[in-house]
Amino acid sequence: MSRQKTILFACGTGIATSTAVNVAVTEAMKQRGLTFNAQQAKATEVPGLADSVDFIVATTPISASVTKPVIKGIAFLTGIGKDKVLDEIEAQLRK
Repeated sequence: MSRQKTILFACGTGIATSTAVNVAVTEAMKQRGLTFNAQQAKATEVPGLADSVDFIVATTPISASVTKPVIKGIAFLTGIGKDKVLDEIEAQLRK
């Protein structure tokens, strides 16, 4: 059994859209039989937190210095391509 992964949800304030995306991803992954640990942060905090998470879901640009995988979460705000993004998140959780 693999360890439970941690996703860092990031947006401009670390409160608004990251919370909405966190809730949406948590519910969708629960339906797919997956659980994970979640953290939320401001985009400016991501470089300092990236080493402690498995990957990042962001609704705003993230510093290029971050070496962890970053999944663009803007689809959760627009609804366009949301299923594809959920598939990407699922694939990262199953690695």
